[in-house]
Amino acid sequence: MTIEAERRPRVLSALTALLLATAAATVVVEVLNYWYAPEHGFGLAVRTGWALLRTLGWLLLVRQVRRDRAVARPLGLILAVTTVFAVGRLIVPRSGLPPLPGVAGFVVLLILCVAVVALLYRHPVVRAHLVRHPNRLVFTRDGLRMQEATPRRAPVTGWLLTARIAAFTYSPLMLVPCLISFGQLRDRPEWSLAVLFWLFTGIGVSYAVLLGTFFLLRGKAGARRYMAWLTVFVLAWDLPLCYFLLGADGLIRDGAPLVAAAALTLYALHRAAKS
Repeated sequence: MTIEAERRPRVLSALTALLLATAAATVVVEVLNYWYAPEHGFGLAVRTGWALLRTLGWLLLVRQVRRDRAVARPLGLILAVTTVFAVGRLIVPRSGLPPLPGVAGFVVLLILCVAVVALLYRHPVVRAHLVRHPNRLVFTRDGLRMQEATPRRAPVTGWLLTARIAAFTYSPLMLVPCLISFGQLRDRPEWSLAVLFWLFTGIGVSYAVLLGTFFLLRGKAGARRYMAWLTVFVLAWDLPLCYFLLGADGLIRDGAPLVAAAALTLYALHRAAKS
């Protein structure tokens, strides 16, 4: 064991173990939900696959925590919130009661996500350590080398980082129900053009968010207003399509995670304006 590892607070090691447990729990709960589901259609496969991809996000968060990155806290918050909604929407079947193993697994996952957020935002040692910036290629007297590059502008607040990460989930949260809708076009071909526009809009939103957050983190005037109106547009575009193409069930399963991400973005923008 190195000296650096010995000096590292135990709470950070516990946080890393908690994150790995949460990633594993996500996989287990999704497998249970898929196994006990009465129907194994295309929609369930897409939603399950997207939820399983979230495991990569948890592993990325582990990497950020081990490197004491400041981005770990907002990333952990949005992962916890969206994971709960992404997994929770698959537990309740179209009819009947949800399977007991799936409910039990979801409760465990919910407890793990709450514990992750509590450690990231409430524990003083964790908050004191997660402050480092990413390494960049910089010029020094010894030549080019990778080292931590502190931004020259004013430090970005945690709420701005939270708004940025939450907004970046808009595109995938729009594309999941869009892909599911492609499976409905065989019976409803008149919606083909709308689904294609939905696909292109979902892709375009990712670039719109990239542009908005670029100016947002630099404190440009109007950037918060731009992100707020973009959030309103995303909700106004996505939720009606979810309802008309996937029904009330699709609106709840696929619209609720997007609403949660949008609410977190707007709240983060509001808090950042006051800080």
